[in-house]
Amino acid sequence: MLGDIIKHMTPDRAFEVHYPQLQSIIVKVLSHMHDFSIVFAMDKFLPFIDMFQKESVRVEVCRSIVEAFVKNQLEPTNNPVVINSILSICKVMHDSVNALTVSDDRRQISSLIVGFMRRIHFGQDFEQQLTFCVDARSSFSNLEAVLAFLVQMVNRLAVDTRQVVKGNHTRKTAGFIRACLAYSYITVPSISGVFSRLQLYLVSAQVAIINQALTQGDAFLKAAISLVAEVPRVIDDDGKNRATEPMLVNYVRHFLSSLLVVPDHPDHGVLYILKGLMNVLQDYAWGSGDVKAKIYMDVIVLLCSLSQDAYLHGIEKVDLNDSLYGGDRKYVAELAKVADTLISEVLEHLKGLADGNDNQKRQSGLALEFFSRLVCHADMNHPRMVELAQNLWNLSQKHGFADTKQMVKVLAYVKSRACEKSGDAFADLAQKMPLQSRT
Repeated sequence: MLGDIIKHMTPDRAFEVHYPQLQSIIVKVLSHMHDFSIVFAMDKFLPFIDMFQKESVRVEVCRSIVEAFVKNQLEPTNNPVVINSILSICKVMHDSVNALTVSDDRRQISSLIVGFMRRIHFGQDFEQQLTFCVDARSSFSNLEAVLAFLVQMVNRLAVDTRQVVKGNHTRKTAGFIRACLAYSYITVPSISGVFSRLQLYLVSAQVAIINQALTQGDAFLKAAISLVAEVPRVIDDDGKNRATEPMLVNYVRHFLSSLLVVPDHPDHGVLYILKGLMNVLQDYAWGSGDVKAKIYMDVIVLLCSLSQDAYLHGIEKVDLNDSLYGGDRKYVAELAKVADTLISEVLEHLKGLADGNDNQKRQSGLALEFFSRLVCHADMNHPRMVELAQNLWNLSQKHGFADTKQMVKVLAYVKSRACEKSGDAFADLAQKMPLQSRT
């Protein structure tokens, strides 16, 4: 039937005046045929689509085909005819996107293409899956959401490879992991969204580290650190200005939590990744609030974790700093040096909040937050830590802005730690923590 329609519509380009009717035929075919291996096996189906010469109509038809595929293709497929056919149809949609395309259309096209790629799976043939991702990247380079998905798809390939070999990489699988990481490293910079790039760099670094590709992991982390310095104060979000500071703070905290399982490079010294991040954060143009001080507190918590003789969790076949340094005095001293610098910065910030009711209220809350982090993570057997904690507790109540309910909870926590086997320091601290009533 399709062949007969083509035969009658081709002379004198008669199809140009019958686009609505031809579209209706496509819709009818797709509503009754859900097996796309059969649809694309019909030798007249693609020639029928070729009759839609007007770009807007052609794109609309291509959308309807991909929508039907995404809706009805419930099982993953590796059929080369289906993949190549849908790929070429998606390419038509992609090529219709330009600088004048509205954001909703761009999102819809990206969503359809991603939906198509989610249904492509080559089973255990990971190399073929990577080849597909390489082809897709070249075909859809104008859609950032698709590129971001491809990076995640390749990262998943690397994780799946690790699961298959149970962490015991051979020369071949290690080479494949490096190929996956190279794909991500090359692709991420082509995405303009700064937070999309930051997130992909961090996730890719994590994938590299669990696959024992430490050099590649460091490269991703260093790229992320360089990008942090370029984060603007405000970004455009669908035509509205959106402050980036809350998003950046959240990202930095995720970044810091990942550094516990990032071993130092033997040629770059202790904490070289963390120090690089701190240099960028110190020079960043933060707002007038307490954000910088709170980030420094987060770093202090990380340093406390890094100073442990044995970390609570690790990565199989990756030697972390607890194993690399084994409690080495120089390493511990370097951690303490960095922590002392950050503590001084936080205390200096607290000192600057001494005047004015609003500032004093901020000072009270920040002092209590710092106290809480110290008693949860620091070594309270150290007399200096006990003295610092006591001073912060008193400072939080100094101007009468203390959150009494919160302080009662914190005091209860300290007393609970005093009941532990090695809780003498907490017992001593609890006795020096008076609760002042608000008048």
